[in-house]
Amino acid sequence: MSWYNYVFCFFAGTFLANVVPHFVHGISGDPFSTPFAHPPGKGLSSPTVNVVWALGNLIVGYVLFRVGKVSTGGNLALAVFFAGIAALSTWLSVLFAKIKPANRSPRITAAQAE
Repeated sequence: MSWYNYVFCFFAGTFLANVVPHFVHGISGDPFSTPFAHPPGKGLSSPTVNVVWALGNLIVGYVLFRVGKVSTGGNLALAVFFAGIAALSTWLSVLFAKIKPANRSPRITAAQAE
């Protein structure tokens, strides 16, 4: 495989990893940060915007997955794909941990609901 296929594999992992939080928050009805929020990456976007953003990431990630030949490129292609998932997931966990708890939707436990 050419070097650029591995770049596509890496970014396929990043885009597909980014689907998960936006899709889950969106279909759960929770606002969550997107690049379209004000301020970008810190404010909250509506659940609908999050679902649309997740679906856009899914399409781009799938195209990159196919172009990068992740499933037919061998173990190195698969390792680079998972490196993309790990890189974005780790970076986003640090980034979103810095967002003030006031910007997050409240979580109600069973004990609080009673």
